[in-house]
Amino acid sequence: MSQPARTIRRLPENLVNRIAAGEVVERPASALKELVENAIDAGASQIAVRLAEGGLALIEVTDDGCGMRAEEIALALERHATSKLPDEAIEMVATLGFRGEALPSIASVARVTIESRAGTHGEAWARVVDHGMLVSDGPAALPPGTRVRVEDLFGKVPARRKFLRSPRAEWAASLDVVRRLALARPDIGFTLEHDGRRALQVQPGDTLAARTAQLVARELHDNAVAVDLVRGPFHLMGVAGLPTYNRGVADHQYLFVNGRPVKDKLLIGAVRGAYADMLARDRHAVLALFLEVPPEEVDVNVHPAKTEVRFRDPALVRGMIVSGLRQALMTGDRRSAQAPDAAAMRAWQAEPIAPAMPPQSNLFFSSQPAPRVSEAGQAWRGYEAAMMAPPAARAEPAVEAVPSHPLGVARGQIAATYIVAEAEDGLVLVDQHAAHERLVLERLRAAGAGEGTAPAQALLLPEVVELDEPSCDRLEEAATELAAYGLALERFGPAAMLVRGVPAVLRGGDVQALVRDVADDLAKNGAALLLGEKRDLVLATMACHGSVRAGRVLSVAEMNALLREMEVTPRSGQCNHGRPTWIKLAHGDIEKLFGRK
Repeated sequence: MSQPARTIRRLPENLVNRIAAGEVVERPASALKELVENAIDAGASQIAVRLAEGGLALIEVTDDGCGMRAEEIALALERHATSKLPDEAIEMVATLGFRGEALPSIASVARVTIESRAGTHGEAWARVVDHGMLVSDGPAALPPGTRVRVEDLFGKVPARRKFLRSPRAEWAASLDVVRRLALARPDIGFTLEHDGRRALQVQPGDTLAARTAQLVARELHDNAVAVDLVRGPFHLMGVAGLPTYNRGVADHQYLFVNGRPVKDKLLIGAVRGAYADMLARDRHAVLALFLEVPPEEVDVNVHPAKTEVRFRDPALVRGMIVSGLRQALMTGDRRSAQAPDAAAMRAWQAEPIAPAMPPQSNLFFSSQPAPRVSEAGQAWRGYEAAMMAPPAARAEPAVEAVPSHPLGVARGQIAATYIVAEAEDGLVLVDQHAAHERLVLERLRAAGAGEGTAPAQALLLPEVVELDEPSCDRLEEAATELAAYGLALERFGPAAMLVRGVPAVLRGGDVQALVRDVADDLAKNGAALLLGEKRDLVLATMACHGSVRAGRVLSVAEMNALLREMEVTPRSGQCNHGRPTWIKLAHGDIEKLFGRK
């Protein structure tokens, strides 16, 4: 049955505001974001935020910005009224907000009190709106600036209220909002209180590095590099954590475009690409990046909350982020996150060793004959005698002086896995597999970046690798580029590949496993894998097959050769999966372990 025709009508103003609120005010954190951005746009140097119950009961934002007169407060509560667009050039907006919908939208779903005073000689004024209805309008007592109180958010809109999360979850989202905005403006001081407890406080005038370390992670001070890249009118700057300093989630990536916090897929993908061969795929970098671009090169109006942007030249932006991060990480390419794991350090404690006693409890009064002195006991007595002898009779040092190599000289190997080296400033432990994996990758990359083809090792007998047909199709399509790195493949029927050669640095490896893993990488990352930074994923897979494995005994000469190559190889401080290749225990730390400090 057909539906009867319905008359088109205008929606009432309060319903229009509630619909707009659905776009702008999803939860307390989104309302808080709008209010803090207004304070920033007002030129504040100090912004104080108070929350109760995660923002569900109270959101209060106080600033010392330019303030508003009485008539401006009334206008600010009307839809599509703004002071942030001096003309109709909407694409040239330079402020954080301008839609003119935030305050009326919030006021339609909460009780909002706006108090403001413009300048030192102006009169303070207050206006209260409760879920769209004007409650009061009159003089107030307030220093220059603005204070906005939002109470009982969605209190009269139960359908929206029931979809909000717990106060604890809403508090976490609100804290993230303030942290990101405080990162964007180190020139502004911020304080944040929740349920009467101060959770965040930063002073105005911080450096970018200091503000980032204070708000993201204090360890970044010692485990990060500075990013600074200029290309014409584009400027990328910030702080990037070393690959070895990583997290299991991407929540510690802070990205900004023209001072605006964003969560943009293009930028997130560029960061992932920059760290592609330095992090395991389930680990994420820690960083804060600030991109400044001409306003006409970016559209900030693609999302109501402005968390996504659209660039006129996305390839330029992506390439700039990838190259900027990689250049910065090259400055710390042999560094590793050197803060030892706390639990591991606690294990370095002297445990009392119970003496091995014979069954008799008292040797001196035992009826049994005294035990025979062992060879070890004789050696110990000889050592004691040597130590008690005059200096001229003492033994010479067992090892030569330590040369001034950054990673020291090899002294031995533990569990056929870790190299122990002595440096001038401490003890160095090297994971031989992780370190060699990085060295092989960098050799492959350097060979492929040069002219011609990387050195290849021809197989005496070509090897057939059986795969499914789609995998063979992908390998065949990529065969030319793979050959540039020394992996010579050709089609051998519908479901097999013939391997005629492998990169010289991978000779002796498992050819079957190598080809299958490369095929898996091609399948997982798509046809564009061998373009730009994605090609490094294949190289990382190849490098893993050609590296020295844990469990292999190395000679001292081999260990020292590995250390020397690490010292001159880019990014040797971390393996291809973001784990450290070496750690150092400084002399001072060793002395503390033995109670000397």
